[in-house]
Amino acid sequence: MAKELSDAQCLIVADADVLIRNALAEYLRHCGYKVFEAATSDEVIIALDEGAAKIDAVLADAELTGRHNAFELRIWVRDHYPDVQVVLAGNIDSAAKAAGQMCDDGPHLRRPYDPERVAAHIKRLLAATRR
Repeated sequence: MAKELSDAQCLIVADADVLIRNALAEYLRHCGYKVFEAATSDEVIIALDEGAAKIDAVLADAELTGRHNAFELRIWVRDHYPDVQVVLAGNIDSAAKAAGQMCDDGPHLRRPYDPERVAAHIKRLLAATRR
């Protein structure tokens, strides 16, 4: 049975690979999160701008495509929605070069995802922002 979160924390899982995105989203739902899915950075921006739910965090593949790559998306989210945490995940080798050019942080999680590690990381991140 899924653990219920007291204040319905909402996440966006953004990954072009539908199998990875669906599996991770389902696991996070089982952990009690409300999860929206996005295949591109454009879909993330639409979800944030539509405001159907207060999004607490975005988990984005470091190789996300769309109008913005994942690192540009992180900067965009910081500028437009500073309360939303952005977790980048991906292959460290392929993402490190782009991260160095785009922002001060590289990917936080490594693919292939360990769903328990992802859930624990998001839980710690959201708990730290409430302090």
